[in-house]
Amino acid sequence: MKLFNLLPGLFFIFIGCSSNSSGTVAKTSLQKSSQVSIMTFNVENLFDTRHDKGKSDYTFLPLSQKKGKKHIDSCRRISRKKWRDQCLYWDWSEKVLAHKLKRIAGSIRQVAGGEGPDIIVFQEVENIQILERLRLQELKGLGYKKSILIEGTDIRGIDVAFMSKLETKGPPSLTHVPYKNISSRRKKDTRGILQQTFILPGGELITGFAAHFPAPFHPYPLRIESYKFLNQLKKNLPKNRLTFAAGDFNTPTAENRKHKILDKYVKSEWLVAHEEGCSSCPGTNYYAPKKSWSFLDMILLSKEFANKSKGWQLSKVFLANNYKEQKSSKGRPNSFKVQNNNVYGVSDHWPLVVVLNNH
Repeated sequence: MKLFNLLPGLFFIFIGCSSNSSGTVAKTSLQKSSQVSIMTFNVENLFDTRHDKGKSDYTFLPLSQKKGKKHIDSCRRISRKKWRDQCLYWDWSEKVLAHKLKRIAGSIRQVAGGEGPDIIVFQEVENIQILERLRLQELKGLGYKKSILIEGTDIRGIDVAFMSKLETKGPPSLTHVPYKNISSRRKKDTRGILQQTFILPGGELITGFAAHFPAPFHPYPLRIESYKFLNQLKKNLPKNRLTFAAGDFNTPTAENRKHKILDKYVKSEWLVAHEEGCSSCPGTNYYAPKKSWSFLDMILLSKEFANKSKGWQLSKVFLANNYKEQKSSKGRPNSFKVQNNNVYGVSDHWPLVVVLNNH
């Protein structure tokens, strides 16, 4: 696992629509489907081939731009050999990027018979331009509206984002977690929580939170603070609003067991989707040094989805991991690699998908 403008989609204006405190909008003939799917996907460094000012994106440049002393000296300061070599020797060319985009799209198209999920929550995206390239080229014709991404302050330039087929309600917002007792260096390696409300088929509103919590090499209290802040954002919404939070929560299995993080800070507010319907799934990420699987990537659903008698309910949970490039020879997530003018893999994370039905 790697540790390292925006316009919201225009929403359809309903004639004679009404709303209430739970966020319901009048049903129209344009909204007939009773099923919605949501995917979370850490795409592992989706960068373009240009340098973004103020961001440490030097690994993801063409080799022709890596010859200068300044670049070489910067790369040599990277302590981990794998990342240092990538910074020095990877040729992040347009050809390589085209392969990356194609393979991300192949992973997405596994869902809904090639049509892709209704909402995708991305992590590790450099900017809205590269996400729009994915949408307009590799996902063309699938009905996705303009991507939703607000530039954050992460030093590497990686952001969270939404891509959706559903109309939106109101503008998005990006809120940074107010971490306490955090060094300025650690703070630069954090991302905000992106919030957007969508209009479900039938008119009801659902608010989504896109998250990418501090990586496991940071102290675990930072992740606890992140969960607490996410819960507060949820509580700020209208009562009974359908809600989901999705992303890379960076909580390894061992850490969760030791500190009971999900039990203490998540399950009082949310349904943990993979625990509800993916009991045979190994996880979304494999950490080789400890030979351990973890659900670093999760989809959390508000408790309203547990109502089995009416309304929107959780129907299915699965890993979208059958695209040929996604699995290594050992059956683990296949990280994207550039070696000897060849490219391999997709991402070191597998996408997780939930399907919601309206009864």
